[in-house]
Amino acid sequence: MNSRYICKLAAMALAGSALIGCKGALPSLGGSAGPVITYPDYKEVTIPANIAPLNYRYAMDGARKAVTTFSIDGKEVKIKGLDVTWKLKAWKKFVAEAAGKTIEVKTRVNVNGQDIEDSWSIFVSEDSIDPYLTYRLIEPAFQMWNEVIIQERCIENFEVSSICDHQHTDNSCMNCHIHGQQRGDLSMFYIRGPKGGAILNRDGKLRKLTLKSDGMLSGTVYGDIHPSGRFGVFSTNIIIPGLHSASGGRTEVYDTASDLTVADFDRNVMINEAHVARADAFETFPCFSADGNTVYYCVADTVSIPKDIENLKYHLVGADFDASTGRISEKVDTLFNANEHNASVCHPKASPDGRWLMFSVADYGTFPINHDEAGLQMIDLRSGEINTLDAIKGDRSDTYHSWSSDSRWFVFASKRGDGQYSKAYFCHIDENGNPSKPFLLPQKSTRFYDNNLKSFNVTDLGKASVGISVKDSKRMYDSESEVFTSE
Repeated sequence: MNSRYICKLAAMALAGSALIGCKGALPSLGGSAGPVITYPDYKEVTIPANIAPLNYRYAMDGARKAVTTFSIDGKEVKIKGLDVTWKLKAWKKFVAEAAGKTIEVKTRVNVNGQDIEDSWSIFVSEDSIDPYLTYRLIEPAFQMWNEVIIQERCIENFEVSSICDHQHTDNSCMNCHIHGQQRGDLSMFYIRGPKGGAILNRDGKLRKLTLKSDGMLSGTVYGDIHPSGRFGVFSTNIIIPGLHSASGGRTEVYDTASDLTVADFDRNVMINEAHVARADAFETFPCFSADGNTVYYCVADTVSIPKDIENLKYHLVGADFDASTGRISEKVDTLFNANEHNASVCHPKASPDGRWLMFSVADYGTFPINHDEAGLQMIDLRSGEINTLDAIKGDRSDTYHSWSSDSRWFVFASKRGDGQYSKAYFCHIDENGNPSKPFLLPQKSTRFYDNNLKSFNVTDLGKASVGISVKDSKRMYDSESEVFTSE
């Protein structure tokens, strides 16, 4: 057993997880139900026709041989072995022919001298998913900030490139890449530290910005980019990480103060308004509606932190946004009342078609990724009805979601299974808001997730590659920052 795997076993033991043998069944990692156990679990899922091959393995103690048959319209593909891996061209051709249809899968696995059979189906949707996924690779405890990488993965194949990494930025912390309107040429991420700044990619031109002015609590933290590309809406936060008895020994992250602000990228000014910077409220996690005419954000009444953190519950609200001035309306509509639901909302994201607003819900606070109970919900913006998405809830936290540009797919980070490492899961949603069974980001190696020692943090979908390399990020890190002033 290699040292990396031993480290992973130790980490899972600390998290309260258990493996059933190093080569055995893997239900704690999110393996499928029997009689034949697969890992990852791709049974009865809906997938886009442009996804990379769903490589998996049969993960039962005593498994020796296997034959798997994939069939569609009388055409069959047989794969022998416990590792079911496809050649990319063969998979692409097979799945293209299956678009809008169901692939039938049958298998026979020899376990301890006995043949065991199983079968399931995979539906191939004609709805394509945006082909690029960005994410931050980070230690799962979220206490080591100096070994971080932001990567971009083409999910139509297995190609991975780094956008920014700690080795080129003096081991500085960096925050995940976000797309504006799922565009490759409208995006932003932060590099922290003395030489850091907000790296804005607008129409393919990179700028390093200091998004802080007089009167603000801090530099900008969480935010979104307006469809026009001119504005960004952000929170400014005084963030405290630490252990708390209510968190079960895991890191809790909370704000001691937080406000909202708007950045005008054309005029290099921060638009700070008193009604979204109240001393008696925490405002955070802003995002724009699909048309850019509304800002959604989370707000909570202040409580004594950390003593009363279990009483810190955030409402979800919306306010009109004036795209000619960058001003947020003082009139606020409450979409999710935290007191009525006895829950706290984080990370709202509007679907590109304007129909849905998805968000994370936990018992309290603003760090749902360390809350086992955390899950995704969404509001139908036409009717106001809340869909609790119970059908996709995992046994551990589901957070950090992002929409595909056609509003038929979303990705989210989930700790389901091992409870320690967040991984990227994809889910199809139909026109009525009904979700399919989530499936794990495919990897070329069926052992990838066994050996991976990083969490996929803040997963974000894009229609095109951002085209930013580590060298580009290093150049921006070493460059002078554009300073913004107050309006």
